[in-house]
Amino acid sequence: MSYTISKIATIINAELSGKDIPVKQLLIDSRTLAEPDGVLFVALKTPNNDGHRFIKELYAKGVRLFLVNMHFEDALLYSEASFIKVSDTLAALQKLAIWHRGQFEIPVVAITGSNGKTIVKEWLYQLISPDKNIVKSPLSYNSQVGVPLSVWQMDNTHELGIFEAGISQPGEMGKLEPIISPTVGIFTNIGEAHGANFKDTQEKVEEKMRLFQHVKTLIYCRDYKNIDHALKYNSTYSRIRLFTWSGTTNADLKIRTVAQGVGNTKISAIYLGSEISIIIPFTDDASVENAINCWAYLLFAGYENTVIAERMNNLQPVAMRMEMLKGMNNCTIINDSYNSDINSLSVALNFLQRQEQHAHKTIVLSDITQNGKEEKELYERIASIIKAKPPTKLIGIGEAISRNASLFNIEKHFFANTSDFLKHIHEFNFKDEAILLKGARSFEFEKISRVLQEKAHETVMLINLAAIAHNLSYFRSLLNGYG
Repeated sequence: MSYTISKIATIINAELSGKDIPVKQLLIDSRTLAEPDGVLFVALKTPNNDGHRFIKELYAKGVRLFLVNMHFEDALLYSEASFIKVSDTLAALQKLAIWHRGQFEIPVVAITGSNGKTIVKEWLYQLISPDKNIVKSPLSYNSQVGVPLSVWQMDNTHELGIFEAGISQPGEMGKLEPIISPTVGIFTNIGEAHGANFKDTQEKVEEKMRLFQHVKTLIYCRDYKNIDHALKYNSTYSRIRLFTWSGTTNADLKIRTVAQGVGNTKISAIYLGSEISIIIPFTDDASVENAINCWAYLLFAGYENTVIAERMNNLQPVAMRMEMLKGMNNCTIINDSYNSDINSLSVALNFLQRQEQHAHKTIVLSDITQNGKEEKELYERIASIIKAKPPTKLIGIGEAISRNASLFNIEKHFFANTSDFLKHIHEFNFKDEAILLKGARSFEFEKISRVLQEKAHETVMLINLAAIAHNLSYFRSLLNGYG
């Protein structure tokens, strides 16, 4: 679907100055500019930055379309540019995405929850893409900005949309719901991630649930009592068809056994009165839960379990979670630095303990961020989780975890930040051990991962063809007179 800058101005009811030019792409980050032709730069203002600062730079690179705030007074300096002026550029971006979404009637799956959103989305894509042309959120684009950019990708060729939505405070999901306008919902789970701005877990559940107020079907696990309670006692959701799964109570998909083998897990369940099963090439608890959510969706969508089982067995890992890497000195690196919260810490430690090829196990753990607990209470609980699944060694990175060092009763080392640790990393002489990297994104643990990974040495073979020809001629001369 094509737009012009004047069409967009009309959609968002805004003032336009300049030429009417076709819009091909939305841009919010000046660093990602590839081809300036047809790019509409949305100048977003955040607590840490202001997109209006980059207009001069982008104009010099050929960008000619800009969505700016009313306060931007330098438009006259850019004679060849077209400007849409609005009171709030983020609200305008979201309004544009709502209008764009309204042009399509394809089924759309919306995924939210404390953990697993991206994995479930990516696995659903792997499982369904052989049959349908799917549009999905890139990476983990699930924020107030990421969702409208994801939905903007929709076009007339798509047969299914799969989008994830995340929130960190009250009032946010109400803005994302009309952008995605889902027909089917998946509520993965509820935990303590992003809990700092909510008074309790139930308030957070109810906020996340707003994503599903107009869906036809909602898929969720009944074992999460907060989710189950919110659905039972809120009449808003009484008309929604619920497709449930559970390991403990009655559900559409009743899990009977979860049997972990060598590198895989067999999951058996009762569905429509019959026993069915799948095998997934993962053994950690998080992957099991994510796979069951995908299984439930595929059953709801009418897939035969024979097809589901075949595809489940071929699921590929999503690199941003539980990434297994070969480390130096026969070490195994488990990179789980995509997020950092208490629930995923327990899962990651469980995965670390299963690395039986190594007797020694180390966790490199950053401060836990985005959590509403008091610091001492938070780290007492973290210490309790680590004590239940103790590694050989703990390396804590961050000021908060360092302040609470006395709570951990194992071999331990603490550093103020990642840079400080990297200055001393070679003093640890890591060898023949499993190393779990569990850190918030702001700590940039990818720098640690790069140092710990096994270095690949490239061998270059040079062939001197002239020398080969010379040698061939020499040996041929020795054969003169021999038949």
